Parts: sequence; structure tokens; C-alpha cells
Amino acid sequence: MNLNVQLRTGLAVLAVLHLMLLFPGFVAPYDPMEQDRTMSFASPTVVHLRDQNGSWHMRPFIYAVAVNQDGSYTEDTRQKHFFRAFPSGAPYKLFGLFHCTVHLFGVDGGRAILMGTDRYGRDQFSRLIYGGQVSLFAGLLAALLSLFLGAFVGAVSGFYGRWIDDGLMRLAELFLALPWLYLLFAVRAFLPLSVPPASTFFLVVLIIGLVGWVRPARLVRGVVLSAKEQKYVLAARGFGASDLHLLRRHILPHTYSVLLTQATLLVPQFVLAEVTLSFLGLGVAEPIPSWGNMLSSLQQYHVMISYWWMFLPGIALGVLFLNYFTVADALQTKVQSAST
Repeated sequence: MNLNVQLRTGLAVLAVLHLMLLFPGFVAPYDPMEQDRTMSFASPTVVHLRDQNGSWHMRPFIYAVAVNQDGSYTEDTRQKHFFRAFPSGAPYKLFGLFHCTVHLFGVDGGRAILMGTDRYGRDQFSRLIYGGQVSLFAGLLAALLSLFLGAFVGAVSGFYGRWIDDGLMRLAELFLALPWLYLLFAVRAFLPLSVPPASTFFLVVLIIGLVGWVRPARLVRGVVLSAKEQKYVLAARGFGASDLHLLRRHILPHTYSVLLTQATLLVPQFVLAEVTLSFLGLGVAEPIPSWGNMLSSLQQYHVMISYWWMFLPGIALGVLFLNYFTVADALQTKVQSAST
């Protein structure tokens, strides 16, 4: 695949995913925490354009769900529920500020469980969208924190050198030698478990971000070591330019491509870290959805072998990771070709 096409395709898919997760209340048709115990582990409803009589319809529809005596679910072909765009539904807050009730889609007089339900009868599609916002933004915020720390440490270390460089690089080597996943477990285990979901979210972001700054710092240091020896930097220093001016105007711009490439690598890595913590019960806890605690139900064998739709958050993770790594690969190739 052409490099530009690869980059554009990856960016387009990521843009769609991020927009969906940026407005979860609008995209998700139902409240992700609303329970319906009569619909426990209901399989995904099939979307139809043709009914049982062979008649075609312009609007897609689903059949009502009937619960059998043995607890299984079948379609009740006597009741059709047509999809409708922008209906009113469960209230939510847009950007956490504005009260809204309009959703992207819904059905007339029924319930469209496109990705099935969990053991409590909660809509898996709505939980996937809301949970993706938690997992993705944990990765984004943690990556932003790591990149900021990495850029600061790398710039200071490479620019000033001597004992500052030695001390910061020894510290970086210590962090690099530590098994970061086990370090996350150890640090999170010392924190209280009974904390509010918002506090847990920011604690997870802080922990993940503080252990991921080493690689960006080492890469930025290498760029700064090379850039500070350029003739125009030496000339600017000779004319009396301050250290801050040299860094801001002449040196740090060289690190932007490195930091951008690192961002595309760190975000999926940190999303996976949040998912792992939540999967093991050390991250964002129920009833707030995240992709990690949604996948945690697969720790039960009967769920894993009986309800395939419970794997869907893992497939969403795969799609997200694939496109991030596609963009990272394209950016890295562009940077290498530009440097040669």
C-alpha cells in the first residue's frame, strides 16, 4: 500500500473512532448502566430489511425479542420495530455540561441490542462506546503526561549535559530496567480500592504516565545533542541568545516529529495498560464501563464459551491498535526518509 494512502486510511479510521468516543451519549442509544435482569446475556438482535413474508422495507428494522421458558431468546416475528434517526432517549450530558436526550439512532417502541447484553441485561454496544471513552482517554492523557515529562527530561539532559545528563540518564535506565507492568500492579495495589470512579481514573492515568516517559526522554535527548551543535545554534548563542530562546526556537522544533511518532506508539500501549488494570480489578470499577472491566467477565469459563459477543471489546481494541500502529509506521518511515 502507498505510504500516503496508508497514513490517510489510518488517520481516517482513528478520526471516526475518536469522534464516536468523544460523543458517547449521542452515539450510544441507551444508558450504559441501565439494567434489565430479564434480558441477561441476550444475543445481538439481527437487523432486517426483508420480513418473514418476503416484503422489502426501505427502513431497517428488528423483530421483538421473546424469552423462552428455558431462558433462551428468539425473534417474535409478529412485532417489527423500525430504526429511526435522532430520536429522544436516555438523558446524557454533552461534554459533561449540557443536558441532551437526542441520540444518533433508536428504534420505535423496542430495544435494539446490536451487540447483545451482559449478565445484568445492560446494552453492550452502549457500554462499548462509553467504555471506549474511558480507556482511550486514559491512554491519551497518560501519553500526554509521558511525552511532556520525556520532552522536558530529554531536553534538559541533552542541552546541559555533564552531571545533569549523567544523573537523569541513570534515573532513566533505572525506570527502563523495571518491569513496568508489575510496577503498575505494585503501585496500584498500595492505593485504596474504595475511591470514587473519577479519582480512580486519574490515579490510573497518573501511574501509567509516570512510568512511560523514559523512551521519549532518550529519543529527545539524542535529537537535542545533535541539534545544539548546529552552526545556526552556535551562532545564536554567540549573539547572546538565552538558553530558553535556543531551546524554544532552534532546538525543540527538531523533536516534534519524534514526539508525534512516539505518541502514536504510546497511546495504544497505555490503553492496553488501563485495560489490563481494569481487567484485573485494579482500574476503573463497575458500574462505570471500560473495555477492561467489560472483558473481565471472560474470566468465567461459561461466559467465555457461551457468549461470543462478550469478546467484542477485544476486537475493538484490535482495530484501535492496528490503526495506531499503521499511522506510527507511516510517520516513522516519513521521518526516516526525510532525515536521509
